[in-house]
Amino acid sequence: MLKIDTDRCTGCGICEKICPFTAIVVVDKVARVQANCTLCGACVSRCPTAALSIERRRASEEELRSFSGMVIWGECEEKAGRLVPKKVVRELISQGRRLSDKLDQQLSVVVLGDGRLMELDTLIACGADRVVRCRHPLLGRFTSEGFTCVLSALISQAKPSMFLFGATPHGRELAPKLAALLQLGLTADCTGLDIDEKGQLVQTRPAFGGNIMASIISPYTRPQMATVRPNVFSAGEPDSSRKGKIEDFDVTLSPASIRTKTVSVEKLADEGNIGIEDADIIVAAGRGCQKKENLTLIQELADALGGVMAGSRALVELDWIPHTKQVGQSGLTVGPQLYIAVGISGAVQHLVGMRSAKTVIAINKDPDAPIFKVADLGIVGDAMEIVPLLIKKLKKERIHGRKK
Repeated sequence: MLKIDTDRCTGCGICEKICPFTAIVVVDKVARVQANCTLCGACVSRCPTAALSIERRRASEEELRSFSGMVIWGECEEKAGRLVPKKVVRELISQGRRLSDKLDQQLSVVVLGDGRLMELDTLIACGADRVVRCRHPLLGRFTSEGFTCVLSALISQAKPSMFLFGATPHGRELAPKLAALLQLGLTADCTGLDIDEKGQLVQTRPAFGGNIMASIISPYTRPQMATVRPNVFSAGEPDSSRKGKIEDFDVTLSPASIRTKTVSVEKLADEGNIGIEDADIIVAAGRGCQKKENLTLIQELADALGGVMAGSRALVELDWIPHTKQVGQSGLTVGPQLYIAVGISGAVQHLVGMRSAKTVIAINKDPDAPIFKVADLGIVGDAMEIVPLLIKKLKKERIHGRKK
């Protein structure tokens, strides 16, 4: 419940102005809460005298049973002037479908945006039962305040049992803000999800530097919340024959509740290129490449294969590659068709980021390197002697292929 400390409240009216749902009114210089309050928390963070607070308690078994269904945040990205769901959303739907079927519950995807929202039918085809569309001019660009406000209202109304987010930059900002506001548990960067015998969501993630895998549950609060790394789960094949509903959620949002705004957007120099998260072929370099100049060979091998270059954390710390190209627990999770690890020993933290690769080729001079335990093909030798041979072989094959 929303509590008002009448001794602290000055009746300034700020809470009344910024409440998106007109659920607070000031009477006789004291704020009063109306029945339509959704506990979105917009007023709490803006109260200049800290007179407002949200009090929550451990839910009873009966209250927990009143929550049902799984909701996935359908994060969208801008493409050609349209807002379309990101790839990670399809991955979450694939896993969410499996979990929802175990519980015989509904799987919903909630998308937030303005009038440019498109391709929502694909979410139904991928496995969702329902798509909840939240449209408002203030949702055209991501803001944690605006999105948190809308999602907290949706949770209050829909009462889902589980809520999943992609562990993207925006997902990692939005999920903890929403969890803190609603005083819920949140497991970050999950690499596995399942349902236990009590119907609870079991959330698995690396812990202690990736040395163990921890299984976490949230038995006393609902919804159970988790962020999931992209490329951990495979996106299922769309089925155009599937039927589902696309519904609109009535959004009331005040500009006063959003304290941040996008001033400008600057494109990175290589933004037009494929990122390592979406690449089908990755050639990743490690400390075994010996020196920064040798990365030109790694890039040449990647180019010859039609792939992209990545690297381990060691190279980021040496400032040889940017963080956007790092594979691993503290970097990005990838799931290419082919992953070539060049001079990478295979620490647990790195393996977490590439274990979804379909085929792994490892090149390392240490025959006992852990990377060979997960490799489909291992080559023992000096990486900087082997890579030039591979490039030469690929170029030769390409020439012969053209002649044929």
